[in-house]
Amino acid sequence: MPVQVTVWNENVHEQEEQAVAERYPDGIHGAIADAVAGDERTVRTATLQEPDHGLTESVLADTDVLLWWSHCANDEVTDEVADRVVDRVHEGMGFVPIHSGKNSKPFTRLMGTSCNIKYRHGGETERLWVADPGHPIVDGLPESFEIPATEMYGEPYDVPEPDRTVFISWFEGGEVFRSGVCYRRGRGRIFAFRPGHEEYPIFYQDEIRTVLDNAVEWAAPTDGSEAVWGEVEPAEPLED
Repeated sequence: MPVQVTVWNENVHEQEEQAVAERYPDGIHGAIADAVAGDERTVRTATLQEPDHGLTESVLADTDVLLWWSHCANDEVTDEVADRVVDRVHEGMGFVPIHSGKNSKPFTRLMGTSCNIKYRHGGETERLWVADPGHPIVDGLPESFEIPATEMYGEPYDVPEPDRTVFISWFEGGEVFRSGVCYRRGRGRIFAFRPGHEEYPIFYQDEIRTVLDNAVEWAAPTDGSEAVWGEVEPAEPLED
């Protein structure tokens, strides 16, 4: 069966800023969807403006991996939809929050922290270093690569200690940041990836597209074993 991928985007900057619309004529969601498309995948997109933000129960039930880009409209996502996403992650759906998706309701609820950072605009160079060279998400990448211009994110990053830190970034102004981190929540895999500011053509860069493509492969659900919850009978006879 093909992996069912949903790419979610708040789709606000593309409607309000001409430069972003010209940079991403099919929306940021369109560029991300193109990066993760493949013969063994079915990719759909969804946006904030759709009913239920495009994330109905049936859509999420049919989603193996959800990629989530957001920036200025995190608070406009309803609690009902956010909880729906969190529940699906616990059930096994992969979740890939991108850039300011770290402050989305689903991610902050899954982390249980503010997920706050320090940041700076200005178009600095970012160098991403592979911190976990054996991880599947870095397949096909060199030990480091650069984004020529981007928004700076800096430590401290208010998230729980990651299961794996895949990338560490250095910025031209001197800051560093854990720019690719992995978690498990319930049966679901989470990969939070820092790059993707809307002012720059980051989602057309080959290395970024490779990361997203690999992340979908890694985050897709696995069969695992059956989970049993609640009150149960003893597996062995108990003496009265």
